[in-house]
Amino acid sequence: MERFEIKLPAAGAAAAQNALCGVVASGNLEVLVEAGSDPAMCAVEVNTSAHGFREIWEAVLTDFSSRHPVGGLRIAINDAGATPAVVSLRLAQAFESSRSEAP
Repeated sequence: MERFEIKLPAAGAAAAQNALCGVVASGNLEVLVEAGSDPAMCAVEVNTSAHGFREIWEAVLTDFSSRHPVGGLRIAINDAGATPAVVSLRLAQAFESSRSEAP
């Protein structure tokens, strides 16, 4: 299991409630979105069974943060070998779910 944290600068802040999307299973992952402490940053913790792919994770997460106002969020990802497309899908689902539940 490899674990690392990536902090991404974010232009827009998000108002969000906690949200969980996906399941940890072969070729899949779960994403937990919750409020963070810094409105100018998004902190992402990645726990993955696939070693040596940090650069790919950084590219996928940077792309996601450029398309969504993720400032002030903390995202935890538990991965069981998901492809970048599945990662992007789960991130978008969790983000939308966290916003739709926000007051």
